[in-house]
Amino acid sequence: MLRIVKPKTKRAKRELEKRAPKLEENSKKLLLLHGTKTTANIKQVLSDFYHLRKEGGKAIKYTKKNDAIRPFEGGGETSLEFLSQKTDCSLFAFGSHSKKRPNNLVLGRMFDHKVYDMMEVGIENFKSIETLGGGRKAAPQAGSKPCFAFVGEKFESDPKFRHFKDLIVDFMRGEVVETINLQGLDKVFICIAVGDKVVFKHCAVRFKKSGTKVPRVELIEAGPSMDMILRRNREPSADLRKEAMRLAPKSSKKKIKNVSTDSLAGKVGRMYVPSQDVGEMALTKMKGLKRERREAAAAKAVSKQDQSESGAGDVAMGEAEGSPKKKLKSNGA
Repeated sequence: MLRIVKPKTKRAKRELEKRAPKLEENSKKLLLLHGTKTTANIKQVLSDFYHLRKEGGKAIKYTKKNDAIRPFEGGGETSLEFLSQKTDCSLFAFGSHSKKRPNNLVLGRMFDHKVYDMMEVGIENFKSIETLGGGRKAAPQAGSKPCFAFVGEKFESDPKFRHFKDLIVDFMRGEVVETINLQGLDKVFICIAVGDKVVFKHCAVRFKKSGTKVPRVELIEAGPSMDMILRRNREPSADLRKEAMRLAPKSSKKKIKNVSTDSLAGKVGRMYVPSQDVGEMALTKMKGLKRERREAAAAKAVSKQDQSESGAGDVAMGEAEGSPKKKLKSNGA
């Protein structure tokens, strides 16, 4: 059982929070490695992949020889999984060379720092970025999004070519965004299915004046360019694929009572304030504000008002009874 070590510094705590599972995952990082025996072409392929993915620290390249990594052999992926967890990389590219499999490149993906799937390709007719001059005239902008062009029916019908298509898109797509600026589309990856291999080209996109609102598009080969011969591949099991594709339930926000939004005031809320009886509140009161004195004063005022009303009524009645008597007396005289 693994021992859980709590972070001792705030920096270590922030790093663990970055690596923790999220509803919206971080963009994938690429780990570049090579084995004990490699060729100049394989080293240059890894360098060009690093050049394409290095913006924003999305690629990590190790130059040390790794003799313990054999991805397709049992137990040979242990060191690879350890380095993936150490660097927090979910993509890897491993280059090697042998008599049986010359100029070999393994492309793979990780899930929970375990090997999810991978494919082995052989490199032929390689042309680097430096050879084609792409580093000077077609350097991609920081944060630019690429286009992908897959030419051939095999990318839809052949399972191995479909697997290669998924891997290349994951390797080169960069950040996941909702909107794209037209000027940000400055590169395109072209994959052509020919027999049992894929012709891979990286071209820079240049917009020229065409006399209309829509610019004329020109493609300039920027490198790397190579032929990839598809060899062994390992696809994930059905259970592992189901677990990796599982999505978190959408969090539905509960409606807050008596709160609304306004275009001018923003967030508007209504408050219910009950009637406040100051007399029942336990407060320090002055001598003249005590309840007994207030009640006695109110009763006295009511009694005075009643007396005044009764006196006025008696006077009015007396005047009403005396006036006819005077008239009768005058008549008798």
